[in-house]
Amino acid sequence: MSLKTTITRADILPMDEFVKVRKDKRTEIVGIKKHRRVGVGPFCTFYFENYATMWWQIHEMLFIEKGGEEQIGDELHAYAPLIPKGSELVCTFMIEVDDAVRRPAVLAQLTNIDQMVVLEFGTHKVRAVPEDDAERNREDGKTSSVHFLRFPFTAEQVAAFKAPGTRVLLAIEHPNYGHIAVMPETTREALAKDFA
Repeated sequence: MSLKTTITRADILPMDEFVKVRKDKRTEIVGIKKHRRVGVGPFCTFYFENYATMWWQIHEMLFIEKGGEEQIGDELHAYAPLIPKGSELVCTFMIEVDDAVRRPAVLAQLTNIDQMVVLEFGTHKVRAVPEDDAERNREDGKTSSVHFLRFPFTAEQVAAFKAPGTRVLLAIEHPNYGHIAVMPETTREALAKDFA
């Protein structure tokens, strides 16, 4: 099967059809997402997206909000850009602080954290590029708890990343949150399939 890098109105099931396959699709998506998640430090989690995860997200939003045909365009506009285009990885980056009292103080210390994320492997360093759909860092320094990042790769970097056994580090280089995680091999293998 060829790599799907876009999603269109033609990919969206009618809700009565989605309801019939929802349970099986949920099980399938849970399996896919299991190998596309990387935690870094105590608060940050990266959820690497692809066609399947965004297809599911759009359908779930339509199922929950019941906006019908009018909602479909908005969901496609919001989520279609998060599907990797064949020479990049794309992720939803979440800062997850469970303590509601502590959360604002943590976010206030992490301004521009979305500009300080890198993947390192071999001799390569791929810096994340934040999506520019909205400003996620306020003037007072507080950052959003949700960011969308794109990692643009060169052909040489793609080849190096795809090599079996490549040790990949996902690092946050923020002065108030310097943490690194080693990407599990099962995750590297899953993400390698996002490249054409």
